[in-house]
Amino acid sequence: MRYVALLLTVFLLHSADSPSATAQSVTKEWTQWGGDSARNNTPVGEGIATEWEVGDFDFRTGEWDPSSAENIKWASRLGSQTYGNVVVAGGKAFVGTNNSGGWLPRYPGDVDLGCLLAFDADTGEFLWQHSSEKLKTGRVHDWPLQGICAAPLVEGDRLWFVTSRGEVRCLDTDGFSDGENDGKVQDEEAAIKQQAAGAGADYDMKNEADVVWVFDMMRELGTSQHNMCSCSVTTAGDILLVNTSNGLDESHINLPAPDAPSFIALDKNTGYVLWTDKSPGENILHGQWSSPAYGVLGGQEQAIFGGGDGWVYSFDPKGNGKGGAKLLWKFDANPKQSEWILGGRGTRNNIIATPVIHDGVVYVAVGQDPEHGEGIGHLWCIDPTKRGDVSPELAYNSSDPSKPIAHKRIQAVEPDEGDFARPNPNSAAIWQYSEVDQNDDGEIDFEETMHRSCGTVAIKDGVLYIADFSGLFHCLDAKTGKVHWTYDMLAAAWGSPLIVEEKVYIGDEDGDVAIFRHSADPEVAMDGGEPFFGEINMGNSVYSTPIIADNVLYISNRTHLFAIEKGDE
Repeated sequence: MRYVALLLTVFLLHSADSPSATAQSVTKEWTQWGGDSARNNTPVGEGIATEWEVGDFDFRTGEWDPSSAENIKWASRLGSQTYGNVVVAGGKAFVGTNNSGGWLPRYPGDVDLGCLLAFDADTGEFLWQHSSEKLKTGRVHDWPLQGICAAPLVEGDRLWFVTSRGEVRCLDTDGFSDGENDGKVQDEEAAIKQQAAGAGADYDMKNEADVVWVFDMMRELGTSQHNMCSCSVTTAGDILLVNTSNGLDESHINLPAPDAPSFIALDKNTGYVLWTDKSPGENILHGQWSSPAYGVLGGQEQAIFGGGDGWVYSFDPKGNGKGGAKLLWKFDANPKQSEWILGGRGTRNNIIATPVIHDGVVYVAVGQDPEHGEGIGHLWCIDPTKRGDVSPELAYNSSDPSKPIAHKRIQAVEPDEGDFARPNPNSAAIWQYSEVDQNDDGEIDFEETMHRSCGTVAIKDGVLYIADFSGLFHCLDAKTGKVHWTYDMLAAAWGSPLIVEEKVYIGDEDGDVAIFRHSADPEVAMDGGEPFFGEINMGNSVYSTPIIADNVLYISNRTHLFAIEKGDE
């Protein structure tokens, strides 16, 4: 089982309805998945590289050989599998991975852990590691070798992230290098000393994480994550927004904790629970690994979550004042007759991608665990100013055709049971993209299909890009959903696009990073049907999303994090 925290992002080029910043200023830091809470991966940069060579790798040890590298500022060893996306803040780069890199003597590389690593952003020097030991329940909750699959959030000298053990943790970004033990967790050294002694190894507190507070969702809320807990958290002021990853057990049929919350809000300073919501409930299809977005939309603060039931939910981030959620709207992102079938054989999907807020509307794609294979997908543009059930359709039964029926997990509308769907007069759907007969030949070709995706859109100048798991890279009109062009990468894409400096970057499972010109015109975006700036191979699979911070391009493959910067001509 493999996951990507999916990955995906923004610097602040949004309308007044979402976080904003001066578009002309270079993006110095990339402090969370998506750059900010709107999640649109469009930083500002200058002179970003379109040519580089990553160098070679020792096939026995995996070590990087820089002798043939070009435009690589530095490369740092990660684990053997890396799905977490890098963030850069305060002169440090933070990324989730597994422990195969063996950075700490007390945890050799053959010990499986979830690791959050901190590096010097200028040199790539290893600074410290947070280590999450594997849960004793095993792969049902904590799949082997997956590591930390989500991206952290950094504000000042504080960092928040979700561990593979189903915890939300707040850390001091300086670790113990500042000579202080921050927060209410004060027993780190005693625990580390005991563990190191048991392993017969030395330890150095300068290389260890300084934990400020811990909130254990499995213990405190009774959640039961499916295979992995992964959420790239965001904030609405002092409110920390988290998807709990509550899901099915190993049977893929039973839901151990239907009453446990799927979405929660914590006080970011203390870890205190502000509110919880269990809306997906018994309708969770598999797992829940989407990450929330936040923005002010139509004058209303909104915390937007993708659910494991295939619905999008919007809440007032302040809750109802009584420890519960205040739902603003919900949107079924699947056709009512779509059906969930085990192993990915059906047409109903959940949501792994992160919702993106741009120009006052919300964009989100549906998908499934990549191990379920390829299948039909849907990309939606949603008006967030409506309230209630704003799905495109409502489900009814012929026994009472005027009253909507409750949602059903496997198939919302079963025609054999007398169910039917009709258009929802309160629908918030602006447009949907799934299948479009572009060449008007009466057939839907592979290149004319939006497939399942765990990727997130990136939008600039009214042009939207998204990759799907079947390897298609789609370019659409963000306002209308009109398809401008598609490109077949010939490899699955787990991550999301980066738009910077009129260039678009996207990585794939073959390890290729394709670089296009930013344009709705395929003749401009591509050269002879291929990415205008070509493709560059990173040495092994790229499951992450490229980011920019201070004019440096950061890309991780499975085993290394690369800082890419143009050298002197």
